[in-house]
Amino acid sequence: MQKLNESFRQRIGFPHKETITLQNLELVLEKMAKTVPFENTAIIEGRTGEISSDYLQDKIIERREGGLCYDLNSLLYLFLRENGLEVSIIKGITFDPANQTWSKTGATHATILLEVNGRLYVVDSGFGANLPLKPVPLDGELIRSDNGEFKIVPKETEHGDYVLYVKLKDKDEEWRLGYAFNSTKVYHDVKELNEMQRIIVEHPESRFNKSPLLSLLTDKGSIVLTNNSFTEWSDGTKQKQDIEFKDYKLKVKERFGIMR
Repeated sequence: MQKLNESFRQRIGFPHKETITLQNLELVLEKMAKTVPFENTAIIEGRTGEISSDYLQDKIIERREGGLCYDLNSLLYLFLRENGLEVSIIKGITFDPANQTWSKTGATHATILLEVNGRLYVVDSGFGANLPLKPVPLDGELIRSDNGEFKIVPKETEHGDYVLYVKLKDKDEEWRLGYAFNSTKVYHDVKELNEMQRIIVEHPESRFNKSPLLSLLTDKGSIVLTNNSFTEWSDGTKQKQDIEFKDYKLKVKERFGIMR
């Protein structure tokens, strides 16, 4: 297997010799968001394995699949660490806007904490279609990207000391809660996320263990696929179509690049 640094760059189409800095990290995030889908097919098909560097490289790089937050952000964490950045893994709890409550699966969102010159940022490649596409500082600075506006503010809750707010382009008129997290409890081994994966696979309230869900950002918006519908946002316009299972299998290959 190739070194992670080389194979990850090849997977997302990032220059092989370019040094990773805070300034060009947003290009890494954008390329990853448009090439590596957020998806749960391994869970639906009973193919999950123990999270490790080898497993993640085989799943996402060699087999060209995607994954959920604990897959995508774990792989990105390993890549950033290999490139000399000061990173750690943190756990958060997502907010369910439909039911106006915190996720019943608990702190099952994995993301990355980055420190540069004493300033802390969240770097997230595993939040479905809600990706900031840029590092978001923990001091409240508003971050704008092609995907919308994002900010993290200090806020003491039962779930931690910070909260991410999201306002997606062409989708959200007002700010909404994304997730809360504890910045003081950090991890440096991706194997720490195996319990998180187990909860997502087994918990009766998990939204990822019942039917397939795939999403990917595009140059003009985003695409979302389930086993019975395909939704595409393009230049602010939403188109949703009902599909049959044969169409689902075809779109998994043609639109999400999963050739299994």
